[in-house]
Amino acid sequence: MALVAALEADLRALSAEARRRYPAVKDGAEHAILKLRSSSSASDLSSNEDILRIFLMACGVRNTKLSVIGLSCLQKLISHDAVEPSSLKEILDTLKDHSEMAEENIQLKTLQTILIIFQSRLHPETEENMVLGLSICLRLLDNNRLPSVYNTSAATFRQAVAMIFDQVVSAESLPMLKYGSSSQTARTGSVTGDLSQNINSSESLEKDVISGRSTMRDTLSETGKLGLHLLEDLTASAAGGSAAWLHVTSLPRTFSLELIEFVLSNYISVFKILLPYEQVLRHQICSLLMTSLRTSSELEGEMVEPYFRRLVLRSVAHIIRLYSSSLITECEVFLNMLVKATFLDLPLWHRILVLEILRGFCVEARTLRILFQNFDMNPKNTNVVESMVKALARVVSSIQFQETSEESLAAVAGMFSSKAKGIEWILDNDASSAAVLVASEAHAITLAIEGLLGVVFTVATLTDEAVDVGELESPRYEHHPSSDYYTGKASHICISMVDSLWLTILDAFSLILTRSQGEAIVLEILKGYQAFTQACGVLHAVEPLNSFLASLCKFTIVLPTDAERRSFSSLVQSPMSKRSEIQVDQKDVIVLTPKNVQALRTLFNVAHRLHNVLGPSWVLVLETLAALDRAIHSPHATTQEVATAVPKLTREPSRQYADFSILSSLNSQLFESSALMHVSAVKSLLSALHMLSHQSMTETSGSVSSASSKQIGSISFSVDRMISILVNNLHRVEPLWDQVVGHFLELAEHSNQNLRNMALDALDQSICAVLGSEQFGDATLDVESKSIELKSVECAVLSSLRALYFSAQKSDVRVGSLKILLHVLERCGEKLYYSWPGILEMLRSVADALEKDVATLGFQSLRVIMSDGLPTLPEDCLHVCIDVTGAYSAQKTDLNISLTAIGLLWTLTDFVAKGLHHGSLMEKESGLNTVDTTPQQTIVEGVEDSNKPDYEARIQVVNHEKLLFLVFSLIQKLVDDERPEVRNSAVRTFFQILGSHGNKLSKSMWEDCLWNYIFPMLDGASHKAATSSKDEWQGKEIGTRGGKAVHMLIHHSRNTAQKQWDETFVLVLGGIARLFRSYFPLLESLPNFWSGWESLLAFVKNSIFNGSKEVSLAAINCLQTAVVSHCVKGNLQLRYLNSVMDVYELVFQKSSSYTGDTASKVKQEILHGLGELYVQSLKMFDDKMYMQLLGIIDLAIKQAIISSETFETEFGHVPPVLRHVLEILPSLGPPEHLSSMWLILLREFLHYLPRVDSALANEEGETQQSTIGHRASSEVSERKADSSSDKTTPTTRITSNMFAEKLIPALVELLLRAPAAEKYIMFPEVIQNLRRCMMTRRDNPDGSLWKVAAEGFNRLLVEDVKICSVGGDTDLKINKPARIRIWKEIGDVYEIFLVGYCGRALSSNSLPPAALKANETLEMALVDGLGDIVLKSTVDAPREVLERLVLTLDRCASRTCSLPIETVELMPAHCSRFSLKCLQKLFSLSSFSSETENWHTTRAEVSRISIITLMERCEFILSRLLIDENNLDNRPIPTARLEEIIFALQELDRLTIHPEAASVLPLQPYLKTILRDDNRDTRAHLLVLFPSLCEIVLSRETRVRELVQVLLRAVATELGLEKVSLSS
Repeated sequence: MALVAALEADLRALSAEARRRYPAVKDGAEHAILKLRSSSSASDLSSNEDILRIFLMACGVRNTKLSVIGLSCLQKLISHDAVEPSSLKEILDTLKDHSEMAEENIQLKTLQTILIIFQSRLHPETEENMVLGLSICLRLLDNNRLPSVYNTSAATFRQAVAMIFDQVVSAESLPMLKYGSSSQTARTGSVTGDLSQNINSSESLEKDVISGRSTMRDTLSETGKLGLHLLEDLTASAAGGSAAWLHVTSLPRTFSLELIEFVLSNYISVFKILLPYEQVLRHQICSLLMTSLRTSSELEGEMVEPYFRRLVLRSVAHIIRLYSSSLITECEVFLNMLVKATFLDLPLWHRILVLEILRGFCVEARTLRILFQNFDMNPKNTNVVESMVKALARVVSSIQFQETSEESLAAVAGMFSSKAKGIEWILDNDASSAAVLVASEAHAITLAIEGLLGVVFTVATLTDEAVDVGELESPRYEHHPSSDYYTGKASHICISMVDSLWLTILDAFSLILTRSQGEAIVLEILKGYQAFTQACGVLHAVEPLNSFLASLCKFTIVLPTDAERRSFSSLVQSPMSKRSEIQVDQKDVIVLTPKNVQALRTLFNVAHRLHNVLGPSWVLVLETLAALDRAIHSPHATTQEVATAVPKLTREPSRQYADFSILSSLNSQLFESSALMHVSAVKSLLSALHMLSHQSMTETSGSVSSASSKQIGSISFSVDRMISILVNNLHRVEPLWDQVVGHFLELAEHSNQNLRNMALDALDQSICAVLGSEQFGDATLDVESKSIELKSVECAVLSSLRALYFSAQKSDVRVGSLKILLHVLERCGEKLYYSWPGILEMLRSVADALEKDVATLGFQSLRVIMSDGLPTLPEDCLHVCIDVTGAYSAQKTDLNISLTAIGLLWTLTDFVAKGLHHGSLMEKESGLNTVDTTPQQTIVEGVEDSNKPDYEARIQVVNHEKLLFLVFSLIQKLVDDERPEVRNSAVRTFFQILGSHGNKLSKSMWEDCLWNYIFPMLDGASHKAATSSKDEWQGKEIGTRGGKAVHMLIHHSRNTAQKQWDETFVLVLGGIARLFRSYFPLLESLPNFWSGWESLLAFVKNSIFNGSKEVSLAAINCLQTAVVSHCVKGNLQLRYLNSVMDVYELVFQKSSSYTGDTASKVKQEILHGLGELYVQSLKMFDDKMYMQLLGIIDLAIKQAIISSETFETEFGHVPPVLRHVLEILPSLGPPEHLSSMWLILLREFLHYLPRVDSALANEEGETQQSTIGHRASSEVSERKADSSSDKTTPTTRITSNMFAEKLIPALVELLLRAPAAEKYIMFPEVIQNLRRCMMTRRDNPDGSLWKVAAEGFNRLLVEDVKICSVGGDTDLKINKPARIRIWKEIGDVYEIFLVGYCGRALSSNSLPPAALKANETLEMALVDGLGDIVLKSTVDAPREVLERLVLTLDRCASRTCSLPIETVELMPAHCSRFSLKCLQKLFSLSSFSSETENWHTTRAEVSRISIITLMERCEFILSRLLIDENNLDNRPIPTARLEEIIFALQELDRLTIHPEAASVLPLQPYLKTILRDDNRDTRAHLLVLFPSLCEIVLSRETRVRELVQVLLRAVATELGLEKVSLSS
């Protein structure tokens, strides 16, 4: 084992050291080694005395080295329990001998061994051994001058004392109670921290004492007696006497007192349970301490050591803290002496020590409670706690009498600041004595302040404990204290402490808070304010509560002094600013210091905590909060840091308003938390706000100027906070509503305008908040449930608004109440139900108001109801709502209101019409008395039928038809209104209603509408339009100029009463037209509707002939709409269509008496309507109706020609009537069942084309027309005769070409659309008329008629060439003469126009190049049409016609070559281009390509004709070249002639012909045979021209010679004469 090994090593060392001088020791050591080897455990070692003996022998020789080894080995044996207790006496004797040795290490080893003995099982149990062991320590303590030995002996003795008393506790079976390891409670960062620590330690101490306490015992064990003797000796030594038991004459008093203090604080149960110890404490220790507590004046000639004084005070503190319950008298003496010491003339350090002790008592809640309970609450004892608090307060108040008070306050603030940061406040090393004095005084004051704070926090803690145990009610719960409420022990103590101490504490706190500016100390004091105030509130101590609140409020908002105002003014002024710009209202300057801000926060905390118990004390809080609110909203308010640091103009707004923002938030949160308060507490708060506002109201009863900003601000604050409370208590608003709104109504009657506005705004916010709350927005509740829960609230809320309007004496209040109503309806209208009758009654009375503002606001509310509130409006209120809307429509105050109200009637009708059953269109026997009982008429959708007697009794079944006719009656009255805007709007609304909801009306309702509303409305408007004044009106006077009135301009279309009634009449007609468009079949089925239709026709005729243009057009549109909308559906009777046609015809028949601009517009509208009518009702027309249609158009054309002869000349375009004719002409094509009308239609319009002769001559072939054409012609002639029998219209033909130019394209389009039979009949006639129009180019080459005719002719042939094709229509049997006539006409047109009018230099009025180019393009298009389409198609034209057409091309192609050489040079370029174009067509007709061309008989015939013509033309051109060269000598050939010859040669080279065409060439038969057999006949035309080519081979034109050479080589090739090699 390790111990044996260590001992063996020590024995060997001992043997080696004693070898020479101490052989006995050496022999003993060696013998012990042998013994040691036989031992294996500590018990073996303890039983072997030789081992212990050798170590004692080593110590006995008193050699230093041997003693050290021996003591070390003893320590090892003792610590391992290897020594028998019986050897203790011998060991102690050895140690006593060693204690007398002078060597330091020997003495230290001795003390270590003593300590090990007390810690081991050798602990002395007999009095002799105990005394011997302790005396060794005391001897070394008393006689040694070495510091290490002294300190070690003192520490060893202390530990020995502790172990002795531990043995006492163990031997007496006592609980081990220790107050703490240190003699004084450590101080934390704040008083609240100290308090919490002491609370914890006190609680544990008290619990342990209670658990371990038993009946006090007067008998002691032996160990107990040893401890008692030791305590008595220590007490005697501390008193300056001798320690008899320890056999020590004297001990250091401080050392003895320190040990006593240690025992008192750590072994509490010894003194509380063992009577002998308690007697020593009471009689000896207390006497010692009382003697030691004498003041310095009583200690004459004795210098009191500070450390000894500190020990005395600490011991006294322990006795008071731990044993005051048993030592009442002694503790009372001690406390009185401590209190007395605070104001005696003692050294400052002494007073500081006393204050530290008192502070410790104050921050220990249990100690303070016990002291107060044992002394202050006991009449037999003095009020030591009260005296102690007054003593502390006296120390605090002494600062105001000191010369260095400011320095001391700064030092106190610094100490609190350091403590808050967790660091120790230290004075500088080089500080002066004055600074040290100031610091000491500050330390004393700091201790006193902390003591007072400890008292406050103790009261708060004890109060919280009383709440926890149920003796007091928490301020979070509502409680009304009764007489027996405070009977609990804890609550009684708290109340007694508050009553006894509050005034003293308040004075001290208010003094420090007034004088000090340090942040940390201010925070601590304010925490004390908060804690004590909250405790007073919980205890319902009204006077202390109000006093502390009042004191706290004084430190929240402080108006600056004059000096501070001047300082602030100088800071906010800019050095360069003008005086007028820096003027600041000094009375509005408010500076908040950090102290003010923290005080306000504290006030908020108190109010939050005590909101349920403040009651009347709210007034103090609210006055402060009102001042804060004014400061927050003041433009000159700021915080001290900003005000003293930087100028106002340069500071950052975020920094300036940071504190204000926080305070404002806290201010708001306080009232928001009212939702957590009890109703009674909320009422108390509202009462306080009312009181605050009422007090200011009495001071602002004058005008606005007399009301100060403070008073207005207080009222505003009260009002705003009332609203905030109301908003946050919406779940229980009913008990609070009257109290809040009553004050608002009171304000609304005030004489001050600002207060009235404030009240109105507040009432607005309150009502909207209540109605917008969740309880009104719960859609899951049905009407019955809502009526039970919310009826009273809703009625109460809205009744206040209604009462305000009807009782208001001032107009601005009435206007304000209407604004509130408007806001309520906008935001919460859908949530209302029971208050609608009152609202509508209020709005009805507003409609008759004369003030425009009032009427406007009332109407805005009505608009909101109509827009959003109708679905929630009870149906029994609908008729009232209609009446109110009608009242606003008829009012004369504001025109815009009337107009908009009429629009609202439509909205209301739209809502009412939803209750009309869709099946009511069927005629019912009950008529208007039929009541719709469908679920759509229920008052509230979703309410199921059930037994609800009260609910059903309130609801009345509404007849929706009666409501609808009620609206119609109102509108009928408005139609007669003298204001045109109103009646026009009423007309529009009326017809809009019928148009939108007519499908829901029954037939009986429609009859009522027709005969009671529509036709009377039409008759009244017509009568007013005819009889109203035509005098011009003057507009509203808007000012004067030059002494004359200036009137607003009125448009000429509205400057008379008649014109404005015309506008109304037009609207009525337009409305009827819309009804006919939608419901004509329904109306047509009504009885006597035809008589109504005839009446309408009479109105229309009268309007057309006697009314204005607008009325006439509206009347026509009315008829037109009725028939056009329904004839296409086939559900219109023919008589309605005939009646409209008769009206239209009548208009044109009376043309002699119906003229002017209006007549022209009417005729244009009729023509447009005729076109639309014909298109929509094609199937309904017969021959007679169609002839009537053409007759009307014929009349229109002729009348337009007569009345507008100079129109085209003046304006350069077709007259409007003729333009409308041209617009409808394309749509006038007859339908299939009227195909015979095509001839009449086309001939009718061909009549209006210009002709060369004055009379039309029958052309060849007219006798070939069909019998249908003859019959149709006779019918149209008869029709014209009938229609012209009553007229005097001349039959002069049209002389202007402009109408014809527009007419030709339409005629061509009609001809192309005509059926084949009628088309063949009309084709020659159309071609003849087009030819005549094309011939006008001669007389008017610059005109457009010939161009239009030419384009139309070309289109006819290009797009419809199948008319002339063989077999183009197998169903048609056209005889040969007819075909010959058609082709004859075509040939005539081409021959006459191409030869006579194209490609020639015609006289022109200098057309621009673009027009010339267009003309040339048209000519080329005609040539292309002839050459590429007509002559190449499979037409059935006779050969003579084909020859004629080819000859026409040849004649045109001969222009250039046939002219003399001198004339060619003068020919325009377009003439030569036209000639070349025609020559090119001859080549095209003669050519053949097997790949691209479809060869047919007509094509072969044309090719045979054209090849001969072409050869002749080419031979003439070639021969002409030689003649021209001879005639010109050396002059160049004209360009046109040269281009022609070159073109001809090039085309000859490219030309290939068909064999059939080659067969007609003038060649020898054998040559034809050879060429045909060899398939070389495709270029046989070159052989025909070979002689001519040979003649011009000598031409002087190089290009000609080259081309001729090419052709000659081609001839050789055709003849097989190619060049061959001779060698081959």
